[in-house]
Amino acid sequence: MQTTDSVLQVTNITKRYGDLTAVNGISFQVKRQEVFGILGPNGAGKTTTLEMIESLRPLDGGTIILDGLDVAKEPQKVKQRIGVQLQSSSFFDKLTLTELLSLFGAMYRRRIDALALLDEVELRDKAKSYVADLSGGQKQRFSIAAALVNDPVILFLDEPTTGLDPQARRHLWGVIKRIRSEGKTIVLTTHYMEEAEELCDRVAIMDRGAIVANAPPQELVKKLIAKGFSKERVERLANLEDVFLDMTGHSLRDE
Repeated sequence: MQTTDSVLQVTNITKRYGDLTAVNGISFQVKRQEVFGILGPNGAGKTTTLEMIESLRPLDGGTIILDGLDVAKEPQKVKQRIGVQLQSSSFFDKLTLTELLSLFGAMYRRRIDALALLDEVELRDKAKSYVADLSGGQKQRFSIAAALVNDPVILFLDEPTTGLDPQARRHLWGVIKRIRSEGKTIVLTTHYMEEAEELCDRVAIMDRGAIVANAPPQELVKKLIAKGFSKERVERLANLEDVFLDMTGHSLRDE
């Protein structure tokens, strides 16, 4: 059951690059055990916002409080409390999945159960494999397992299903939902609106460095309809992805 207290408070944060204001005084909060989505076109400021929250990029203005810590003042403590999805190219290619997870655990001075983490993302059968041997969907799931090594307060996922086929994408949705159900808070970015509707309790829509909307997806849809919006084409009961999944099945092929 989702609690009401906020684990992340972002207040009037700003980031400038010369004459360009990439993030323009935005504010939002994220509740514990919530999936919070940040949406927006390319160049909207999503990645810069995440990097400031993750203490990877300094603020030019405003404050970020993460689990009671001021990100600007205590960046090292913040990094101990967050999990950030890595790209597969960031992993050592001569270590197995269990060896990689144990190595990451040692970096946090934690003794971890590598097999339990692989179970979390349904990769136990790949425990002795190398990252290079994994399919795209498996690599994405392993990157999430690596981000969970330090038992983070918040898990950050940056476009986690980009490039995956429909089966792998929907399978990863299930993994994300399960992680959330076990008590984690998740902040994600995505370009897939269906994904945001499926996973997110609330979404912030960014454009030109500003937040132009912040609400549950269905509430935003209802507001649009209330304004008199209607589609030129009547929505179909099924789409091409539904046809694809019906004909090829929902099971993963990369296992």
